[in-house]
Amino acid sequence: MENLFNELVENPNVSKPDEPLIIEDRAEINHYPIKEIKNKIILGDTFKVLGKIEDEVFDLVFIDPPYFLQLPNKELRRWSVKTVVEGVNDEWDKFSSFQEYDEFITKLLREIKRVMKSSGTIWVIATYHSIFRIGKIMQDLGFWILNDVIWVKTNPMPNWLGVRFTNATETLIWAVKDKNCKKYTFNKDYAKQFGIGKVGANVWVLPLCLGEERIKTEEGKKLHSTQKPIELLKRVILTSSNEGDNVLDPVAGTGTTGYVAKALNRNFVMIEINKIYVKGMEKRFKQPLRLNDKLIEKDKHLNSYLNFKSPNEL
Repeated sequence: MENLFNELVENPNVSKPDEPLIIEDRAEINHYPIKEIKNKIILGDTFKVLGKIEDEVFDLVFIDPPYFLQLPNKELRRWSVKTVVEGVNDEWDKFSSFQEYDEFITKLLREIKRVMKSSGTIWVIATYHSIFRIGKIMQDLGFWILNDVIWVKTNPMPNWLGVRFTNATETLIWAVKDKNCKKYTFNKDYAKQFGIGKVGANVWVLPLCLGEERIKTEEGKKLHSTQKPIELLKRVILTSSNEGDNVLDPVAGTGTTGYVAKALNRNFVMIEINKIYVKGMEKRFKQPLRLNDKLIEKDKHLNSYLNFKSPNEL
């Protein structure tokens, strides 16, 4: 097993200091050979960029697509202190209808399926607002769902209005291209570490992205409203890929997928259309990433509470 915890990891495959990290997509570029875009951030429209990438080149794909939260266009204030809640109100999360959203997801997943290797897998994360729609679309496109994984947040945003349960979870879908795919990567030793109980059940208990990990603007505000924690991507990448594999995130945001892939000796390709996010990624990728196992302790606490057992222990 790779010795990953409590040490800095150097990736011999990443771009050398004198090589540009960012490629800006242009109309005159009509093809992206995988060898030329490994360990690169591509600034451009994901559909245009994906259309220029050859078939079956990625071992692992992670996407954190728009959730289509449909939040009201007004400030939400905490009743007790009247401070403003920083929710998701970005333009990229707005669609005119479910139909438009479904068409976006379908188009994205269809292109992703084409560039995935026959042995590759895909992870998709979303909240209750859209995960069921995404799951149906995946099945309609022929993807075969292996698991769903529930991310339980230890520090979720409370429901300030007190009209429903606090939404403390997000769901990840893990799938292969079709039900005939049998040779996908599943590193069960890691899965047992990350999932609750001895059997490694499909529940991950992690905090939201906080502190120094959160990428900020010059004004000190969150650069991206839904930045995912490093620990989440560490689990995804370790359980479903190997060193030297090619990892894609076609809606990369602040680039957590690539940042972690780099530290774990995987090749990454990040695609992002927002120049501000890409600038944040570039700055972030220049910083070394220290991986540690301190967050695993949070799972151990839940293990003792739920007391999951394997069948031979019952």
